[in-house]
Amino acid sequence: MIKRIPVDALAVGMYITDLNNDWIPHNSQRKRGVIRREETIEKIRTLGVKYVYIDISRGKDSQDAEPAIDVDRRNEARLQKAGAQAPAMLPKVALADEMEVATAVHSQAQSLVSSFMNNAKVGAAIDVAPIHQLADELQSSVLRNANALSCLGRIREKDNYLLEHSVNVSVLMSLFGNHRKLSADILHQTIVGALLHDLGKILTPEEILHKPARLSPEEFEVMRHHARNSRDILAATEGIGEITLITAAQHHEKLDGSGYPEGLKGEEISEYGRMVAITDVYDAITADRVYHKGMTPTQGLKKLLEWSGDHLDPLLVREFIRCVGLYPVGTLTLLESGRLGVVVETNESDQRLPKVRVMYHTRFRMPITVETIDLAKPGNQDRILRAVDPGDYKLDIRKFLV
Repeated sequence: MIKRIPVDALAVGMYITDLNNDWIPHNSQRKRGVIRREETIEKIRTLGVKYVYIDISRGKDSQDAEPAIDVDRRNEARLQKAGAQAPAMLPKVALADEMEVATAVHSQAQSLVSSFMNNAKVGAAIDVAPIHQLADELQSSVLRNANALSCLGRIREKDNYLLEHSVNVSVLMSLFGNHRKLSADILHQTIVGALLHDLGKILTPEEILHKPARLSPEEFEVMRHHARNSRDILAATEGIGEITLITAAQHHEKLDGSGYPEGLKGEEISEYGRMVAITDVYDAITADRVYHKGMTPTQGLKKLLEWSGDHLDPLLVREFIRCVGLYPVGTLTLLESGRLGVVVETNESDQRLPKVRVMYHTRFRMPITVETIDLAKPGNQDRILRAVDPGDYKLDIRKFLV
């Protein structure tokens, strides 16, 4: 049986199955195995981890440990409660109409961020005007129909993670900032900050940045420098606002002070730093990478709830869930009929009833005619039972998002 246990209750002889620290990029600590020395427990503490998961069938148990299934049920209940409020943004144009524009903007965004990073890396003059224009175009697309860029954000390639992640975090910040009704100027600055939050990685050695194996503690320390490097590069760039600097600099800070680069605590972290931390973690843990299989969107939201309080702002996490929806775009769902459908549009009036694109029948174990179903449409007899993992059905949902 898998259980969750506080790090302070860990003991030699326990078998760790999950360090519960997927928010840490390239974390250097081995993720599973028997604890054989007290030093291992101390290393886990230094990661800022509060709880880990143990397998009591392979190691010691503890009265302080709680069955993982109970943790998941509690997080599911919290997710349902947090998602009870309808999304704040209503699409102004049809998804099909916005998709062509969004595709062009998304492609342009990756190209522009890549160019910006390359220029910064070689010390060339940096023109931020195109970045500001891009931020406005991303915001305009989100306002017309946020589902378009959200769909594109789920179509990813492992080898292009850095650029895709930068663009996706900026889209999520646009969604989040609109939901929170930030002023136009502040929202613009946070989008720019999200686009460039990982700019400092251009100073990270390639052999560390793209290492498929676990990093050594020394290599991980080098990796951690990227947040401060992002701030320093942007601070030396003309045309970058203070909120953009703060957004980029604070994306790895944690409420309990275990984050970096400054180890800020609670209200010491700006509202925008706390927002971008949520969007950064959510996109990172739902992405497939060379050293990490991405969670489903719903699993990702549950993890945000689990990590809230210690690492993430709990009030902002709940607002983020209301913003992206109970079943975010890209979620594969099992319907009552036995069909599988990927969410392609959220529902402005009831998050439980999005539009889904069905493609597979679980009872017959075979593909079916692809069609888009509006679960909120009068006369519809189907409903979502739960979110499922595409890997369990060997489905590539990217094929069905556009």
